[in-house]
Amino acid sequence: MKFNTSIPTKLNIHYRKELKAFDTNLKLGELASAWKHLERAHILGQPYPIEHTYVHWLMLKFGFHIKNGREILGQLPRLIFGGVKSFVGTIPVGNTGGANIPPLKSLPIPEDLNKIIQDSY
Repeated sequence: MKFNTSIPTKLNIHYRKELKAFDTNLKLGELASAWKHLERAHILGQPYPIEHTYVHWLMLKFGFHIKNGREILGQLPRLIFGGVKSFVGTIPVGNTGGANIPPLKSLPIPEDLNKIIQDSY
């Protein structure tokens, strides 16, 4: 069993870029683009408890922002259990983190993110 505690520095740079793009798009009212960047941050940060939990926190806040009850309810268990699953290394790889995707379903990682992940170790 692999215990993940901290995100590698190179990967963290890209994770933070996605969070910044989320924030910028949210402020501009470009909600679909903002959400896409949150999903990308989720994929990058998912193996690391703090980063994974933080993205789910932002997804929960986003759900409130757009008044989407399904997203709000879907984020609550993800917020509680996501970081634990990251810590023990049992995540559904590639999952984008939103309530529109089953929480245990693995998905293909977009090519550009896969390259970032591979180059960060």
